[in-house]
Amino acid sequence: MTIIARRLAGHLARGLVMILVVATISFFIVNNIPGDPMAARYEKLIEQGMSPEAAAQGVKVLYGFLPTGTLWEQYTDYMSGLVRLDLGVSVSRPGTPVLDVLGEAAKWTVLPVLAGTLLSFLVGIMLGVYAAIKRTGKLGDALAISGSLLHGIPQYVLAMLLVVIFATLIPILPADGPVDILFEPGFNAGYIGSLIEHAVLPVATYALSAYGGWILAMKSSVVTVLGDDFILAAELRGMKRSIIFRYIARNAILPLFTILALSLGLLLGGAVFIEKIFNYPGLGLLLISSINDRDYALMGGAFLLITVAVIVANIVADLFYAVIDPRVRSGEEAG
Repeated sequence: MTIIARRLAGHLARGLVMILVVATISFFIVNNIPGDPMAARYEKLIEQGMSPEAAAQGVKVLYGFLPTGTLWEQYTDYMSGLVRLDLGVSVSRPGTPVLDVLGEAAKWTVLPVLAGTLLSFLVGIMLGVYAAIKRTGKLGDALAISGSLLHGIPQYVLAMLLVVIFATLIPILPADGPVDILFEPGFNAGYIGSLIEHAVLPVATYALSAYGGWILAMKSSVVTVLGDDFILAAELRGMKRSIIFRYIARNAILPLFTILALSLGLLLGGAVFIEKIFNYPGLGLLLISSINDRDYALMGGAFLLITVAVIVANIVADLFYAVIDPRVRSGEEAG
C-alpha cells in the first residue's frame, strides 16, 4: 500500500468516527432545545387562519427521528437513517427531504465562499511575497498594515460596511437576495448577470475578510524561507533574481495550501452572518431559519453537513500537502 493510500485510510477511519461523535452530540443538543416543534407549527398554522383539524393534519410530517418514541428509540432511528443518508423530512417545508433542502442551500454558500476564498488567496500570496521582500520599504509596511487591519475586522462588520457604502451611500450594487426576481431563472444573460451582480458584495466580504490572513501568513513564510541555506547558495552562484523568486514563492506557499483547504471547510460554518446580512439563501440562513422554526431534522442536518465539510477539508489538506511536498513523503519512507 502506498504512503498516500495509508494516509487516506487512516484519515477516513478517523473522519467516520468524528462524524458519528458529532452526529451524536448534535442529536442530543438539538433534541434538548426547549420547545415542541410540532406544537409551534400547529400554532403557526392556526395563526394563518387554518382550522384546528386542518392544522393538526398539517403538522403530521415525519422527523429525522421518531418524535413520539423514547430518547433511545429516537437516537437509533436517527443514526440508522444517517447510515442510509436519510436525514428525514423538514418540518418547516412539509414533504421535502432534509437532504434536498440542504443541497439547494449549499450551492448558494459554496460558490460565493469558493470565489471569495480563492480570490483572497491569490491576491494575498502575491502581495505577501512582495511585502516580505520589500519589508523595509514603505509599500511593504503599508501592505502589512492593511493585512493586519482587515484581519482584525469581523466578517459581519465588513459586510455591513460594504452594504452602507455600495448599497446605500453609493447605490451601485444590490445587497438583498441572490438574484432579481424580475428575471426568469435559466441560462440567459439577464439572469446570469443578476446573479453575478448580487454576488459581488458577498464575495467581496469573504475575500476582504480572508485577505489579511493570507498576506500576513505568506509574508511570514517568505521571510522564513529567505533565511534558508539554499537561497544563499543560489545567490552565491549568481542565479537570476526571477529564478530565485520562483524558488522562494514555491517553498513559502506550501504551508498555505493546507490552510486554504481548511479555510474552505470552516467558511461554510462562518457564512451565517454574511448570508443573514445579504439575505442569501445558503446554509447559514437555512440554519437560522431552522432554529427559529424548531425544525430539528433540518437543524441537525445543517450541523452535520458543516461538520462533514470541515472534516473533508482537513483530509484533503493533509493529503494535498503530502503530494506537493516531497519532504513529507521522504520523511514517511524513512520512518
